[in-house]
Amino acid sequence: MKISINKAHFPVSVLGPGKRLGIWLQGCSIGCKGCVSQDTWERDPGRDMTVRQLLDWCRNTTAGIFDGVTISGGEPFDQARALAALLDDLIRWRTSGKLDFDILCYSGYPLSTLQKNHAELLAKLDALIPEPYADARPLTHIWRGSSNQPLVPLSERGHRTYAPFLNTPADHATKRIQTMLDGGRVWYVGIPGRGDMAALESSCKARGVELLQTSWRS
Repeated sequence: MKISINKAHFPVSVLGPGKRLGIWLQGCSIGCKGCVSQDTWERDPGRDMTVRQLLDWCRNTTAGIFDGVTISGGEPFDQARALAALLDDLIRWRTSGKLDFDILCYSGYPLSTLQKNHAELLAKLDALIPEPYADARPLTHIWRGSSNQPLVPLSERGHRTYAPFLNTPADHATKRIQTMLDGGRVWYVGIPGRGDMAALESSCKARGVELLQTSWRS
């Protein structure tokens, strides 16, 4: 089974509790206004890999020592069959390795749509952050981009892991953004506040550094 991946990173500490695997899928049919990950929108066959290759990377990178997996994008549910295969393999790994990591997934689709069209996928997740990103609404809660997006536990593990964070304010986190380098690229991972990326770009320009291509503007 092929899955289209924008990037994967470990460790991620700003998109869920603990030290996490972060997996960003490539391709999004929603295209929310103000999205900071516009580089993940376009479908790109050049980014396809097998689910087995992705799981091998996860195993080798973490050595089984991590707290959770966060799946984002892009829009994960636009690749429903590939997402199902990925979740099945993650669950098998968790069971066979006697591990205790949770699986959190982001989606820009409304919760009601996901419950209607993808109930079998929701049953494989521990927690979900659904609903379209609304640029006009404030960032109010941890790990969510706008105030309309809930944090929804979906399993016993999910309730146990996420119950303390359902109403945690965004400014409770010690940091919301991680920076990482990949060759000539700089990646920013997390949930920026309103205007943060424009301020970053202005600050870089004032120091003689021009960002030639960014994910938050086309």
